[in-house]
Amino acid sequence: MATETAGTEVEAGMPQLDFSTFPNQIFWLVITLVVIYLILSRIALPRIGSVLAERAGTVTNDIAAAEELKKRAVAAEAAYDKALADARSEANRIVAAAKAEMQAELDVELRKADSEIAALTAESEKGLAEIRDSALASVTEVAKSTAREIVNVFGQGADASAVDAAVEVRIKG
Repeated sequence: MATETAGTEVEAGMPQLDFSTFPNQIFWLVITLVVIYLILSRIALPRIGSVLAERAGTVTNDIAAAEELKKRAVAAEAAYDKALADARSEANRIVAAAKAEMQAELDVELRKADSEIAALTAESEKGLAEIRDSALASVTEVAKSTAREIVNVFGQGADASAVDAAVEVRIKG
């Protein structure tokens, strides 16, 4: 379709598709692509490459630092475990020493109590022996006097020494 303007005819359509301007468009396209290539290869890509290299270096340094910190943590844990084991063994040694000390004191006190009990037992046995001897003497005396009285009651005038001798023989078994 053509429209008429002041006596000239102008063709309607997109100017980019006009074949008469193709060599000019191709020229500027090549120049633009060369300029973009130069800008990217000389300025933008080196900056991007340096940023990537810096990030890679940072990551590498961070990994190395993390490994170093991990080694320190493992060493600290080993030192902690050793200190804990040493503290436990020291505590066990202190407990064993305290037990030994208490056992020694207990043994001393037990020997002291045993000697006191032995002394009290000996004293009690001595007292019991005295009581037994006293009771036996009293029983013997009572038996003799009772035997004399019984013999006298029956009208037998017995000799006191013969009755005493008979009672002594009977008591001894």
